[in-house]
Amino acid sequence: MQMTVAHITLADRFVPRTMVNNIALIFGGALVTALAAQIQIPMWPVPLTLQTFAVLLVGATLGASRGAASLSVYLAMGAAGLPVFASARTLTGALPTAGYIVGFVAAAALVGFLASKGFSRTPLKVALSFAAGSVVIYGFGAAGLMMILGLSFEQAVAAGVIPFLIGDAVKAIAAAAMLPLAWKVLKKYF
Repeated sequence: MQMTVAHITLADRFVPRTMVNNIALIFGGALVTALAAQIQIPMWPVPLTLQTFAVLLVGATLGASRGAASLSVYLAMGAAGLPVFASARTLTGALPTAGYIVGFVAAAALVGFLASKGFSRTPLKVALSFAAGSVVIYGFGAAGLMMILGLSFEQAVAAGVIPFLIGDAVKAIAAAAMLPLAWKVLKKYF
């Protein structure tokens, strides 16, 4: 399938779509997310990490299918016992955050889809796509807290959403500056 300029992602602009490249990008995105999960501020029940920033960047740069595949690999790595989640935990050690981790797959797919529609090219559109991805992550995360910890909806939002709003806004602003700049650099040199 031939892609139009409006339907390409940063990865498509820079890396040809081959099976080897796709696999490398998918595993690379999972690795970036695992590394970002280790940069954290401990909080209860969910630590503040750069993980969500990585998730949304992976989706925005790889696109919907490769972004979702990358976060599925990340989830599978933790489920298989690899210490890829915050504080080098496996899925059982990160159980309160399981809803967020599952939500990463959906958020990467959504942000990747939006990126393929041009939402990684202007600061406002990047911020909007990251806000949409964050809402997906918060929804899955709050639902997970309610199921796993038995929190009420209000408690789950108070513990698992509100403390992260400012940090996620800062991450969206950073991405809103970075992604359009990356497009300009690629356009100029590649």
